[in-house]
Amino acid sequence: MSSMNPSAGAPDHPVHARRARTGTAAKTSAASTFALVFGVAALICVLTAVLSVVGLVLGIVGVVLGVVGLRMTRRPGVTGRGVAVGGLVLSVLAVVLALVAAAGVTTVFNNQSAVNRLESQVQDLRQNLSD
Repeated sequence: MSSMNPSAGAPDHPVHARRARTGTAAKTSAASTFALVFGVAALICVLTAVLSVVGLVLGIVGVVLGVVGLRMTRRPGVTGRGVAVGGLVLSVLAVVLALVAAAGVTTVFNNQSAVNRLESQVQDLRQNLSD
């Protein structure tokens, strides 16, 4: 059976080579895993728009953990580089989207004509509800 897959158990495979050098199984970096978790949570929060501020904070934490996870995967016996990169990408995307949303909200509220239009729409809705 093992002749079908030549890389299974082969000492030149990266994971197996690490196990052979260290004598233990390779471990996934906890920082990498948490970076992915924080990145997904941050992106979900930012996309709900109501929790953009929470998403921004989670995204920043995810970026820091992603960088730490990438550094930890350089050590022998530590895996999780792909997980760290995924968490880093999602966290950066969440931070960028949160900043874009904050800039958009700030622009709308600093534009007096936009605020006036918003107020008139709210008044129109109130009148329609009372009728």
